Amino acid sequence: MLDQQKKQRILIVTSVAVERDAVIAGIGEDERFTFLIGGVGPAAAAASTARALTEARYDLVVCAGICGGFVGRADVGSLVVASEIVCADLGAETPDGFHSVDELGFGSARVPVPDELAEQVEQAMLQAGLPIYRGQILTLSTVTGTAQTAQALAERMPGALAEAMEGYGVAIAAQASGVPVLEIRTVSNAIGPRDKSAWRIKDALEVLQKGSAVLREVL
Repeated sequence: MLDQQKKQRILIVTSVAVERDAVIAGIGEDERFTFLIGGVGPAAAAASTARALTEARYDLVVCAGICGGFVGRADVGSLVVASEIVCADLGAETPDGFHSVDELGFGSARVPVPDELAEQVEQAMLQAGLPIYRGQILTLSTVTGTAQTAQALAERMPGALAEAMEGYGVAIAAQASGVPVLEIRTVSNAIGPRDKSAWRIKDALEVLQKGSAVLREVL
């Protein structure tokens, strides 16, 4: 939980302008917040966030946007707040299956989220009548596009609720600067085959706006 006794500075990173605009529409005018379009993918997000953190001091970094949700875990139109941010494709493919860098001993593909803050966000959203889930949000450089890949990923990551492309990049930059990180997203589509006719991007952006209004009060 952020210290409410002093004025906080919060950096919110989105991948594209429409996500940023939805967040700004929800938060409104509040000088505590700085908004950054970090770009698509973990590398762009990490570079943009790291640069921003060298140019100014922040007390919290928030990665926000839309995402895909695992069927049966996070419904389309719902919010997801990360309990942990995981780069799900950072590792090695072996005859025995995928091994993360954690298992290989080369670092970690996981960045923790402050439990108290994530819980506080979850409870505030619920009190506002917004559907929200809390669990792992995955970062992938290539998002899932087939039922077979979706099933394999769901089985390998049983605690995961959603996937996107930037969270780990934002999180690893924040971690390197000693700044806590939060990831919050709205589900625009089910993870699996890329059926664009079933995507609800507009609805997800509207929920992101509503959730951002609540987030402003929480933070």
